[in-house]
Amino acid sequence: MATNFTKELIVTPGKKHVKLSKWDPDDTLGCEKDHKTKASLEKCAKRLDDLQYLMYAERKHALLIVLQGLDAAGKDGTIRHVMAGVNPQGCHVVSFKQPSTEERSHDFLWRIHKAVPAIGDIGIFNRSQYEDVLIVRVHDLVPKSEWSKRYDEINDFERMLTQNHVRILKFFLHISKDEQKKRFQERIDDPDKRWKISVDDFKERQFWDDYTEAYEDTLQRCITDEAPWFVIPANKKWFRNLAVSHIITETLEGLKMKFPPPTVDVKKLKWK
Repeated sequence: MATNFTKELIVTPGKKHVKLSKWDPDDTLGCEKDHKTKASLEKCAKRLDDLQYLMYAERKHALLIVLQGLDAAGKDGTIRHVMAGVNPQGCHVVSFKQPSTEERSHDFLWRIHKAVPAIGDIGIFNRSQYEDVLIVRVHDLVPKSEWSKRYDEINDFERMLTQNHVRILKFFLHISKDEQKKRFQERIDDPDKRWKISVDDFKERQFWDDYTEAYEDTLQRCITDEAPWFVIPANKKWFRNLAVSHIITETLEGLKMKFPPPTVDVKKLKWK
């Protein structure tokens, strides 16, 4: 597949103003949902499995995948479909909910740092440190004087991780308000999905514009070459999975990993 997903969907570092309205959540970059797309996804899944095995063996890098998006954007679905083929032994998913009493007694990054993947592993954050410049801002949970400092603190934190060989990929799953409504309705209509619906999901829709503005500031202020943001058009689930799969695979291939040499002289090993 000729499409360069990494180049097309990355947020350019140093951009003065990020407007999500310039990204079409229905965009597929010219891709079609056909047998070629299916084959490309299967190839990516196999390649990702191989690359994870290589990273686990080499033990020189870790990969941290950050998934952010409004309710029903597809964070769970992305994890389920994109990472379906990897070895669970070297892949860990952490979902960040409302902070516990213990977590609130520490700085906001304390619980995040504890969950960073070890060298050789892949870590996936379903929501992340960015909740502390998103929901706390929209709902005025802490003063602006406090949350406004967190952009720089997050950048410093991510810089420290990258300097310690943790590669970071941050994905904003971009859906429209109409698509969110459609997905909520599908959950209501399907008895097997009703457990996902909460009153808060509907309450949060009234803050759509506030969240959009908060995300735009986050994408602008927390984008670096070392820890890039990608805006993934996510109205079409198949394209979301395709784009994220390719970007992860291309990133791991760029690490130029190699299997380590054996720790013993295999020629001297003898069967008894």
